[in-house]
Amino acid sequence: MFARLTAALALAATPVLADGHATAVPFALDWKFEGPSAAYFAAVDNGHFEAEGLSVEIAAGQGSLDAIPKVATGAFPMGFADINSLMKFLDQNPGAPVTAVMMVYDKPPFAVVGRRSQGVCEVTDLEGSTLGAPPPDGAWAQFPIFAQANEIDMGSITVEPVGFPTREPMLAEGEVDSVTGFSFSSYLNLVRLGVPEDDICTILMADHGVDLYGNAIIANTDFAAENPEKVTGFLRAVAKGWKDVIADPAMGAQAVIDRNPAGDVDLEQRRLQLAIDANVATPYAMENGLGGIDADRLARAIEQTRLVYEFQNEPDAGAIFDDGYLPDASERMLN
Repeated sequence: MFARLTAALALAATPVLADGHATAVPFALDWKFEGPSAAYFAAVDNGHFEAEGLSVEIAAGQGSLDAIPKVATGAFPMGFADINSLMKFLDQNPGAPVTAVMMVYDKPPFAVVGRRSQGVCEVTDLEGSTLGAPPPDGAWAQFPIFAQANEIDMGSITVEPVGFPTREPMLAEGEVDSVTGFSFSSYLNLVRLGVPEDDICTILMADHGVDLYGNAIIANTDFAAENPEKVTGFLRAVAKGWKDVIADPAMGAQAVIDRNPAGDVDLEQRRLQLAIDANVATPYAMENGLGGIDADRLARAIEQTRLVYEFQNEPDAGAIFDDGYLPDASERMLN
């Protein structure tokens, strides 16, 4: 597969200079411009990327798997993607030049979001119900692990493939009983659609036996090998951006709305705060700094993935996550 992409990778491995000084580093997000993307915009607006000699243009994505091929082919040197999907991508594409370099969602936001009025509020309610799941959705990708951990009979669930734009509207209209998605996104999208908050039930997979990590900053390994100081500088700026929006979520939400004027600043501040509280500023990240992982936990995540996915090759934890580009822990502290 990647033999056909030599030219693209060669292009990615050569830094493009913007205005003769800053290195251009396009960054592929997993999703559209919403509250949890505020840290990256704050890193732009507050000069953190500029201080590292970087000119960063941020592109929206179409799901938590979306950035992986973009970075692997060299279309983007850096991106933001689900590390579990990356694990499978590397198994299916051995030697692909992409790796995770900074964990962001230490506790993944993979969730099933149901409606009390549709009869789905607990794990045990899922059997016999209709579940809306976008095929490229990161939460749907982990649903088999969640189902096995909770002894859910997958055959008893009617799975309705849905598009990202129609996922929450279909749940709001009662066409499905629950959906897979990121907890902070699906919940507040339903609120925006007028669903009463006391009718919304969020079942977080991490609270029900799923011992996985979530989304991480990923890098094209060819670009990283030739520009290690730029990758480290990028990660240092990202950590500062997260520290900024944790200290001032209102500023972060406004940075999002500046790029997405159709959004609701109060809603995006709530979405950002949900992500901070549940996924980013975890006890581990607060103690050790943003971005690192626990090797034993990653090993457990690989073993849990093995329960529902047949690896073609023995997974290499070092190829999945490389901590060699992380700044010192003191530069990644969130408080």
